[in-house]
This record gives sequence, structure tokens and C-alpha cells, in this order.
Amino acid sequence: MQKVLVTGGAGFIGSNIVDKLVVADYQVVVVDNLTTGKKQNLNPAVDFYQLDITGQALTKVFAEHKITHVIHHAAQIDVQRSMLDPIFDAKNNILGTINLLEICRKNNVKKVIYASSAAVYGEPDYLPVDEEHPLKAMSPYGISKHTPEHYLKMYQHLYGLDYTILRYANVYGPRQDPKGEGGVVSIFVDKMLAGQKPVIFGDGEQTRDFIHVYDIANANLLALENADNKLINISIANRDSINYLVELLNDLVPQQVEAIYKKAREGDIIHSCLANAKAKELLGWEPRFELKSGLEQTVAFYN
Repeated sequence: MQKVLVTGGAGFIGSNIVDKLVVADYQVVVVDNLTTGKKQNLNPAVDFYQLDITGQALTKVFAEHKITHVIHHAAQIDVQRSMLDPIFDAKNNILGTINLLEICRKNNVKKVIYASSAAVYGEPDYLPVDEEHPLKAMSPYGISKHTPEHYLKMYQHLYGLDYTILRYANVYGPRQDPKGEGGVVSIFVDKMLAGQKPVIFGDGEQTRDFIHVYDIANANLLALENADNKLINISIANRDSINYLVELLNDLVPQQVEAIYKKAREGDIIHSCLANAKAKELLGWEPRFELKSGLEQTVAFYN
């Protein structure tokens, strides 16, 4: 019987993955320090431990539950915070992951699914960005999400610990906190439902590849059984502008709201779009939500 540990399983993405695992009849254990995760996100069917992945208390969880697979989402996820405090960022994302891998090795875990990020690519040389694109991270966060990828490959080579690395595009959907990790979709939905004007930095023609969290969750479930020792983008491979996002949301909120435009921010990437052919081929995965249908579902949740 597979026993899956989800780190960060009370967070936005992690908790949505946990729900899918429970429905699919996996035995699930969640570890989360509740810094950004929330107790109300927790599925009642799981065993929960309020722990930090950087500590040794984690060892007991593995021993007690005979964990076979790990889905690793516990991380420092704020790009701005990584710029202000790169040591805190590295401690959580790099050292925390190494600690986790050491415990996996000592407890004969079969496989780790690792949540990486489009931030590892930096400003794209070409679009859509495939998995062979040069890595030019523009923040400590981008570096700290990429570095564990090397460790995963090394642990596979030395100890036979299998992995799948999933590099996510811009994730949105239910449970994303507009105040905390603040994805643009959750911030805009929160403001526009309240009749407030969203703030766009730049002219709004910058594009993003928005992917619904349910599609991310499906990719994680498929990765438990597929794509061993592969690195894969998870995206819908679309380029949607921030202006188009506001236009779609205006069709879904009670009253029309105009955006406020401010000066573009230093370091913001103008266009981002990830190729997803590898995910389709190696995972047998397809995104189910276009931006329009995904926003309908998301706004309904926040309502």
C-alpha cells in the first residue's frame, strides 16, 4: 500500500493535492508548519503534523507511518521575501529539501515528487519555454527552487531514490490566499469582488501562463506512477495578458471595475509561457481548465 507524505499539505497547492489523493484512496500524511498553510485547508481524513521540514522531528513521522512516496510542496514561496532575506529563503528551500531527502534515503522512500517553478528560467530567450531552456533565475527564490533539482538527481544516482520534478507556470484557484502568497488572480478576484480597482504594474500587455490548481493536483497524482527521474513543465502553454484577465473577471463580478495602472516593477518578466508537450507525453496529462473556465470555478469558490 502506498503511503504518501505531502509537505506543505495545508497550503494552497498542497491541500488541493491532498484532497485528490484522499478521493483516489491513498493513505495520506501531511506535514506543515502553518506559516502560510491553514488548518481549515486540511482534509479530515489525513494524519497531520505541525512540523518544520528543516528539523529532525520529521524522522519520527517517516518511521511511524512507513512513508513510501513524498510530494514536496513545503517552501518559502515569496519572491519579494527572498530578495529581502535570501538566507531565510535558502534555509527553507535548499537546506529543508536536503534534510527531507536525507530522511527519505534513511527510510527507504521509493519516490519524491518535487514542486519547482517557472522562476528557474528567468527572462525567456524564446517562447514557449521548454525544459531545455537555459536557466537564468532572477531572484534568490528562483535559485532556491532550482538547486534542489540537482540534489534530487544526485540522490537518484547514489541511492536509487526516484523523483519527478514538476516546474509550474502561474498557479491559481481555490484556497490561494490574496493576502499571503498573493498570486495575481487571487489578488484581483479579492479586490474586484469587493468592488475595488486592481492595480496593474506596467501597461497590462505582459502575459502569463495561468494554470488551475486542480490541473496541478492531477499532474502530481500521475507523477506518483509515471515519469520517473524526469523533469517536466506543468502549464497550459497559453499566453494571456493581465488586461485580458481583468476583462474576463469583469464578466464574473457583480459590478464592472476599471484597473489602475502603475509603473512597471524592476525585475518583472514581461512574457512567460511554458511548453507542456513533455507533460502530455510522459504523464498522460492534459489541462482541463482554460483561463475562462478556471476563473469561473475560482470566483464561484470565493463567492
